[in-house]
Amino acid sequence: PSLSLNYNTPGLPPKDPRTPDIIVTPNVGVTYTGSNKKLMEHGGFAHDDVNVMLLVSNPFLRPSIVSSPVETVQVAPTILQVLGLNPNALDGVRIEGTQALPDLQFRW
Repeated sequence: PSLSLNYNTPGLPPKDPRTPDIIVTPNVGVTYTGSNKKLMEHGGFAHDDVNVMLLVSNPFLRPSIVSSPVETVQVAPTILQVLGLNPNALDGVRIEGTQALPDLQFRW
């Protein structure tokens, strides 16, 4: 089989109203089209859409490689924290309990 069916969105409880009825996730490297034209850019559950690199650069940041699973929603609270601002000033961070990116060690 070249498709897998996922019935629950990771991180949400079963039958959460935000979860679609069915999510179809293609296998890495499999193309499902008879066309040679590009149909879409990004934004799905494909391997290349959910596994991305993030480079954080700051002269006070200790060099390291972090391979912990993170989410893009963690970028904003991390930036605020680095700037010395309170990430909880953002409604989304406060309501959802979003944490800053892990394992970032600064040399202040």
